[in-house]
Amino acid sequence: MAYDPGLVELVTEAMAPVGTVSMRRMMGAATLYLDGTIFAIVDDGEIWFKADKVSDAEWDAEGAERFTIAFSATNIETMNYRRAPADVYDDPDALRRWAALGVEAGQRAPKKKRKGKA
Repeated sequence: MAYDPGLVELVTEAMAPVGTVSMRRMMGAATLYLDGTIFAIVDDGEIWFKADKVSDAEWDAEGAERFTIAFSATNIETMNYRRAPADVYDDPDALRRWAALGVEAGQRAPKKKRKGKA
């Protein structure tokens, strides 16, 4: 897994009218947040937007495949992220449209509880 800084910049610039994109490196990929809400992963030259049961039908209609990661030949996991349609790479409006689905899915996701100090 590896992320492309140019793709992160592309997403950051396209999303600037909507909010501030921040990045966190995770297992070689880049996890992207819009104003603190997780919405995308950039990995191996691809953008993957967060999805959930509410948005799955729209992603399915687009034919957007799910993100999978192989930990070994027999341990392959699927995550709730969908491959960005091809038009997002050259159309900022399309990027914002699909990213909005990712942001909405991120906002609906259960919040992780932080462990407090004992």
